[in-house]
Amino acid sequence: MVKFVLSMTRGQKRLVLLVLDLLCVALAFYSAAIIQYSTLRPAAVLIQSWPLVPVLMAVALGVSLLLGTADVRLKHYDLGAAQRTAFFGAVLAGASVLLARLGGLGLPAGYHVVFGLVVFCLAAGVRIALLHMLLAIYRQSAEVTRVLIYGAGRTGMALAAALRNRSDIQPVAFVDDNVSLRGLIVAGLPVFSGAHVPRVLERFRVQRVILAMPSLSVHKQSLLSRRLARLGLEVETLPAFAQLIGDEALIDKLMPAPPSALLNRPGLHDEMASGCDAWRGGVVMITGAGGSIGLELCRQVVACRPRKLVLFELSEVALYSAGMEMRVLTEATGTEVVPVLGSVGDGILVERVLREHRVDAVLHAAAYKHVPLVEGNARAGVANNALATAVLAQKVRAAGVSRFVLVSSDKAVRPSSVMGATKRVAELIVQGQAAQSGRTIFSIVRFGNVLGSSGSVIPLFQEQVAAGGPVTLTHDEVTRYFMTIQEAARLVLIAGSLAEGGEVFVLDMGAPVAIRDLARRVIEASGYSVRDRANPEGDIEIVTTGLRPGEKLHEELVIGSGPSRRVHPKIMTVIEPRLSEIELAAALRDLREALESDEANALHAALRKWVGMAGVPGAVRAGTAATGWYQIGAE
Repeated sequence: MVKFVLSMTRGQKRLVLLVLDLLCVALAFYSAAIIQYSTLRPAAVLIQSWPLVPVLMAVALGVSLLLGTADVRLKHYDLGAAQRTAFFGAVLAGASVLLARLGGLGLPAGYHVVFGLVVFCLAAGVRIALLHMLLAIYRQSAEVTRVLIYGAGRTGMALAAALRNRSDIQPVAFVDDNVSLRGLIVAGLPVFSGAHVPRVLERFRVQRVILAMPSLSVHKQSLLSRRLARLGLEVETLPAFAQLIGDEALIDKLMPAPPSALLNRPGLHDEMASGCDAWRGGVVMITGAGGSIGLELCRQVVACRPRKLVLFELSEVALYSAGMEMRVLTEATGTEVVPVLGSVGDGILVERVLREHRVDAVLHAAAYKHVPLVEGNARAGVANNALATAVLAQKVRAAGVSRFVLVSSDKAVRPSSVMGATKRVAELIVQGQAAQSGRTIFSIVRFGNVLGSSGSVIPLFQEQVAAGGPVTLTHDEVTRYFMTIQEAARLVLIAGSLAEGGEVFVLDMGAPVAIRDLARRVIEASGYSVRDRANPEGDIEIVTTGLRPGEKLHEELVIGSGPSRRVHPKIMTVIEPRLSEIELAAALRDLREALESDEANALHAALRKWVGMAGVPGAVRAGTAATGWYQIGAE
């Protein structure tokens, strides 16, 4: 039966609907007489007015062809098509009135009204009944692929509309974890909760699930795919599915541009498969494991197959989420996942974790990174970014851990903010530990902004575009270095594996990107145009709000112009000024005393003093209110 339906041409299907419409006219004429005269055998009326039936059928044929009621596909029969059918019934009711008067049949006015209403009900009812009958046949047939769409957002709805144009694929329902959508009908399909997937599969006999959530990260899609695959389903992401059905154009219609496409430079695909040797088979601890960088490091370390992965995280929510994802990712590798809740500044906890799990390597990604937030909360920034790093580094060296890698930031170079100053102090701490004797190899990896990380500018721009604009810049001339989160994490692992002790590795992030150009690309990638003087009729405007406290116009990756050498096509190591052991101890003492006194001026003074003594040209110093509490200045 399904093969027969699928083999029918569009003309044949149209002919079937035309014939059914004509039969509905005859049946409606008979039904109107029954209703009007309240009898099941209105023989007298039918005998008197039967010549009217073939004429009305001829009129119905012409009106149907004119309105195109038979051209509407059953699965596209919506409110607009129903209105067209209602107009079809009204025209026939009017024709019935006119023909009855011309023929002197004497039919009452109510008869024609009932006739038109019954024509509408029968024509619409026949289509709905045919649709449900065909859907039932499709559900029982192996000839049609029944798909479940995971994600009832704009992409999911666009996908459902696109799939309705195919006769061999039948979208049957949506699944979405948005509570407000549950129980609704979206794009003609019911929406179910993710918890009800097993019941949906049984009810609709689903064969395949399509993940229509392009905003979800690749790793979260992988996590969801594994969960659905356990139910015996074929799981496809949108691009893979579009290629499977031979409709690659679907990708361009439904997928937004990935962040990496906004950089206008080649990706680091050749480097993404290396850098595992130092992490394979050992016990790796990652601090800040629930953050953007930390979580990506976890994912890539898992791919290296360590024996044990220790997730050290201060946020309970972030640790729970990271632990759940890692347990799924490690099913195939057999890696043991150990979540640890706490601060790296808790020396007792750090010492116990390092000892109990015999940690071989530590990747230190825990830090407060949002410049304006740390600027307004300097005490917390110093405690977490600087002093906690000192505690962790000391405990790591005492425990004899093989490797320690500090994930640093370009904000640490000639810092103009509290956040940058604290990261520079963290670098000085690690350099100081590297200068002491011991078996731990200490190293630092420094890079700029990461696309897709917490606080990244691209998600902010995308939210502003989705809200209709404007897109905000702090300054027209602001530039930043950018790298995707996957590239940054991989190069951190490669650099950490190359370390011999005390190196400052700087990642080659290409040329700095003008933020205004980046904003323009985000707007255009979203399908809009920029509204400016050259294009006053554009969609989204870009406005300038002014530099935030502690923010620079341009970031740098290297302090001074000291010697450097390239140890990898995308990694170089640089030699930079450092503090002596005595100076470092004095710096930590000053910072601790400033924290204990809770004096903001003392804290700022300690940062200025010791970051300046580290040989930074133009060290941080007190600035004006317009540029924040710190600014670059020539000392």
